[in-house]
Amino acid sequence: MKKDIILCGVGGQGILSIATIIGEAATEAGINLKQAEVHGMSQRGGDVQSNLRLSTDPIWSDQIPTGETDVIISMEPMEALRYIGYLSPEGTIITNTKPFVNIPNYPDEAALMNELSEMNNVQLDIEAIATELKSPKSANMVLLGMAAPYIEVLSVEQLRKAVSVIFARKGEAVVEANLKAFDRGVEASKK
Repeated sequence: MKKDIILCGVGGQGILSIATIIGEAATEAGINLKQAEVHGMSQRGGDVQSNLRLSTDPIWSDQIPTGETDVIISMEPMEALRYIGYLSPEGTIITNTKPFVNIPNYPDEAALMNELSEMNNVQLDIEAIATELKSPKSANMVLLGMAAPYIEVLSVEQLRKAVSVIFARKGEAVVEANLKAFDRGVEASKK
């Protein structure tokens, strides 16, 4: 089994944390993992993108070919559209609905969401859920929870356990806040 995933968003939104958690889960499960270089992370507000390739068989390249991405996990809707050419015809976009307007010519929000709705996708205002949980910094974990059922090569429970492992050094309260956010995302993906 294989899953090719593109993670994308804006610097400071937590894309690297999502990649780290998926990597931890894959390592623990003995799944082969290749990750391409992450771009833009040095600049808060700049675009961040990472290719993750997960497989039970050997993986020879860390780059996902155009048109072969199974899942795009995006913290920002315009960033999801930036990588649409990589999505396979059967692929799914998991995205936040709330834009991060960081450029003066940001596209019209309604047109942006309309374009996304023409594809196989799951959309949710992840920041609203994280705020409701009184943990605004855990919006990325809501998104990971939404995406968890679509990753398939790793189970939801394996990803949940990896959330605990990655945040353990920050203390029990941080672990619990992130697990609650993750669980709410999983719940939302079932609707």
